[in-house]
Amino acid sequence: MTADRKKLARLNRLEKLRAIAKQAAATEAAQAEGTLAQLQNLSERTQRLASEYAARRDAVDGATLHQVGRFVGGLRTITRTTDGEAERARSIADAKQQQLIEAERRRAAIEDRAAAQARVVAAKAQQPVLGGKRRSGTEIE
Repeated sequence: MTADRKKLARLNRLEKLRAIAKQAAATEAAQAEGTLAQLQNLSERTQRLASEYAARRDAVDGATLHQVGRFVGGLRTITRTTDGEAERARSIADAKQQQLIEAERRRAAIEDRAAAQARVVAAKAQQPVLGGKRRSGTEIE
C-alpha cells in the first residue's frame, strides 16, 4: 500500500470518527434542549398556578388568607428558582449547539481532505497517456 493510499485510509477512518463525534454532540444538544423545554414548561405552569391562587377571593378568615398568601409566595419562589435553572439550561443548550456546529465543521474539513486525497490517489492510479503518433511532414501540409 502506497503512502498516499495509507493517508487516504487514515483520513477515511478519521472522518468516521468525526461523524460519530458529531452524532454524540447532536444527541447531547437534543437532550439539553429537552431539559430547557421541560424547565420552561414547569416555570410557566408554576407561575400560572401562583397567579390563579393569588386571584382567589374565597378566604373565609384571616388565617386562610395568610395560608394562601404563604402558598402563593412559595409558588413564586419555586418559579424564580425554576427560571434560574432554565436560564442555566439555556446556556448549556447554547454551548451544546455550538459544540455541534464545531463537530460538523471538523467532520466536513476531514471529508474535504479525504476527497482531495482520493483525487490524488485516483490521479496517480491512472495510466499515463502516451503520446499519439508523431506527425510527419511539415506544418504546411
